[in-house]
Amino acid sequence: MSELSTTTDVVIIGAGPAGALAAKWLVDRGVRVEVIEARYFPRFSIGESLLPQSMHYLEEAGLLHVLEEGGYQHKNGARFDQDGTSVDIDFRDKFTDGYGTTCQVERADFDHRLIRAAEQAGAVVHFGARISDFTADTQAPCLTITPDEGPVRHLTARFVIDASGFGRVLARHEGLMRAPGLSERTAVFAHIEDHISDPGYDREKILLGAHASEAERWFWLIPFANGRASLGFVERAHRLTSLGDTPEAQHQALWKSFPYLTELLKDARLVREPATLGGYSADVERLHGPGYVLVGNAGEFLDPIFSSGVTIALRSARDAAALVYRSLQGDNVDWHREFELPLRQGISVFRAFVDAWYDGSLATIIFHPDPPAYLKRMISAVLAGYAWDTTNPFVAAPRKHLASLAALCKKETA
Repeated sequence: MSELSTTTDVVIIGAGPAGALAAKWLVDRGVRVEVIEARYFPRFSIGESLLPQSMHYLEEAGLLHVLEEGGYQHKNGARFDQDGTSVDIDFRDKFTDGYGTTCQVERADFDHRLIRAAEQAGAVVHFGARISDFTADTQAPCLTITPDEGPVRHLTARFVIDASGFGRVLARHEGLMRAPGLSERTAVFAHIEDHISDPGYDREKILLGAHASEAERWFWLIPFANGRASLGFVERAHRLTSLGDTPEAQHQALWKSFPYLTELLKDARLVREPATLGGYSADVERLHGPGYVLVGNAGEFLDPIFSSGVTIALRSARDAAALVYRSLQGDNVDWHREFELPLRQGISVFRAFVDAWYDGSLATIIFHPDPPAYLKRMISAVLAGYAWDTTNPFVAAPRKHLASLAALCKKETA
């Protein structure tokens, strides 16, 4: 089979939210962009609950209309459940200025709308194509693209953005993977018709729950606008096999382990078979190299507990696109100082909150019977995605303040 050689300004690997936003941002400024996506859209994905901070990045890229046109479920906060006791966090009541509401989306539709918007703006998108080789270079990085149909193509660009998500194409190719420093956990998830009749249930909030005795096993319930919902569970990987030999059996066992959830969803039925995702936490030695940058899950992913994945993906894509554009204009970009350090600062805030969830200290804070309003607003801001606002003490020094507040809450409730 013959091979082709072509050129463009920027190649983006992956057509998910990060890839679509970067593509739209760049083509709006006259940059030639080609997006290479291994799968065909629409395609299923988890990560359905957005954070309000995401709205800023979608707005900056001219993509807010995607949410308006999608008719998605409105979201204004999170409800935390502990053995039937619930506490609401309202994202509209937060320390940091900015959006306090967002949406919960079925990602197959949401992601498809985003990449179509980028394509309509001028990005060239290739579905069913994989990166089979890559040569890093500060001036002319080159990719070998193997499509499901047609000839192999050698594509030379001026810059490459890897937004390949869990595929982590360039991180694997360039040997950048490193241990994430988080325990290995597995998500077991499905879509349901929820048929919730409880008048106290709030569809405008994601529901997150765990037992008071253990936060290692927890659930999410993300309602959609069409009466369906995403129902998922997270469990330590080594304990999952004791619950069943199949994702279906594991999902049912985890579901039954939460009496409150069993009662709430007593009339629910599955509309998508359960599946699992393990080993999702990942990290890399660096987020950039000669002629390329890693954004979103292609670089680092923590944990699904606070729905930070899409927010980090959109933030990193926005920042990377702006710096790539400067680079194309001839500016000398310091990728470590201008991209990696600021991005990782926000990720480290989310990591501190993830750790605080699993060690139980965050639950101690959240379920305190009478938390000071100003502290609750600070925590609400982080949970709404505002992890880069260093005027918030829980962003500037998250571990210190979470530990101090948890210790105080324990003392007051002892």
